[in-house]
Amino acid sequence: MISVRLSEEEYTALRRVCLVTGARSVSDLTRDAMRVLLNNANREDVLGNHMDEFRAQMRALNSKIEQLAAEITAVKGNGNH
Repeated sequence: MISVRLSEEEYTALRRVCLVTGARSVSDLTRDAMRVLLNNANREDVLGNHMDEFRAQMRALNSKIEQLAAEITAVKGNGNH
């Protein structure tokens, strides 16, 4: 359980958001907002990890392509002599 201090204006603004969004209470609105925030943070972590893996694989592929290109060039050079 957490407790947060809000000014009267902040609390009133949250109550208005509750009415607009259909949240039953400020607590429900806060829980929903925290879930969204945490899910997005987790999603970014997962996506970040996948992007790191993707970048590593792309570097490995690039290295292999360069190696193959060098071998092809060497084979072509040996064939011309």
